Amino acid sequence: MTKILNYINNEWVDPKVSEYADVINPATGEVIAKTPLSGKDVVDAATKAASDAFPTWRQTPVQDRIQYLFKLRDLLKANHDEIGRLISMECGKTFGEAKAEMVRAIENVEVACGMPMMMKGEIAEDIAPGIDEIMLRQPLGVCATIAPFNFPGMIPFWYLPYALATGNTYIVKPSEKVSTSMQFIFELIEQVGFPKGVVNMVHGAKEAVDGILDHPDIRAITFVGSTNIAKYVYKRAAENGKRVQAQGGAKNPVIIMPDADMDMATKIIADSAFGCAGQRCLAVSLAVTVAEARNNFTELICDAAASRTVGYGMDEGVQMGPLISQESKGRVEQLIGMGAKEGASALVDGRGTTIKGYENGSFVRPTVLADVQPNSGMWKTEVFGPVLSMMHVNTIEEAIKLANSHVYGNQASLFTSSGSIARKFRYEVEAGNVGINIGVAAPMAFFPFSGWKDSFFGDMHGQGMDAVEFFTQKKVVVERWPKEWSRKF
Repeated sequence: MTKILNYINNEWVDPKVSEYADVINPATGEVIAKTPLSGKDVVDAATKAASDAFPTWRQTPVQDRIQYLFKLRDLLKANHDEIGRLISMECGKTFGEAKAEMVRAIENVEVACGMPMMMKGEIAEDIAPGIDEIMLRQPLGVCATIAPFNFPGMIPFWYLPYALATGNTYIVKPSEKVSTSMQFIFELIEQVGFPKGVVNMVHGAKEAVDGILDHPDIRAITFVGSTNIAKYVYKRAAENGKRVQAQGGAKNPVIIMPDADMDMATKIIADSAFGCAGQRCLAVSLAVTVAEARNNFTELICDAAASRTVGYGMDEGVQMGPLISQESKGRVEQLIGMGAKEGASALVDGRGTTIKGYENGSFVRPTVLADVQPNSGMWKTEVFGPVLSMMHVNTIEEAIKLANSHVYGNQASLFTSSGSIARKFRYEVEAGNVGINIGVAAPMAFFPFSGWKDSFFGDMHGQGMDAVEFFTQKKVVVERWPKEWSRKF
């Protein structure tokens, strides 16, 4: 069983706690590690180490700071398979999905290696006779990430490389449910040889989170999770004067027009809805068919759902793994039942799934619910499981109105062969990430991971220039050097 430790000031620290959270392989039910539930004292120690390291790290030239990231990128690539294996074991996703997650993590490190260009300031000469104006970007200080369980390797890298490259020091708090992959990644970080205190990791649950939110020396916090917790993180951290990015939940709609390539649309939508067992904030969860698209798409998506191979993510040929826990399995099955009671038809019902050889696993097969009603419980609730709800309208205008009526605004997608309809959709839809004939509109690392309405709380998003803006503060200098002064020296 993997022993999970905190990493503070470049040392592995025995947590010395009385409470632990089990890290469970959700396919087998086996306990593979125990995450220490550290308290505020550990957060204090990590923050002190990061605070002490900040002045020297800030003064390190940016071209020298990014050399550490180049080395980290090489180590992540060299250990890609091992990280993927750990993610699959602790999180349940397939080995291919776990490796794909780390591709995006590595891409973010690569983008942050361009920080000498991204962090440049601006200058305007002679804004008045003999007066120049300069805008500088400077780091904030100690920053922290509170990470979720569903992408344990990728999501911290939406933030960490940008924070370090801009001159901040950092603390990562992984989800207590999935601590083995980040422990391994920090073993690689140790090999990189960052100066003491520049990068730290603390494990814990609510007490550790509150310690991060309340600590006066932590200047900025990033979070990904449910909307309820995102609101809590945003409110408490903002009240303490911190910068916050808090990514919340989603109920992502996809609109299928009659002129869409149905075979292509079905494959892509099935991958979006059921990939990662639906446990991702960009998963399609509402399929809205327009006019005569209904019958053809319904038949195809039901076939795709029923034929998907479900099992242990490390087994060859498996297309979908388990949910993260038995609690999640029970919750998702309860929501499917709620949808049926509200009048939806379970055309494909994934409840009661048992996989031979993995009878203790947290499996729910892909599910398709037809005729979900607006404002019903199933319409409102983020299921976070392999459940696709279906609705039907007659026009694109109705479809966009329906999509925009939801409180969430993380992603919206459209399948069509019409350029004019695509333009109308991307112009009018209220979502931060938009896909046209794309099922998972995940931005590349050099674009921001956007999100609107109750899917995001804050101003600047993760990745790209948004991350640079978030982890730096602007200083504007207006200066005059009169000629007669210069003659004195």
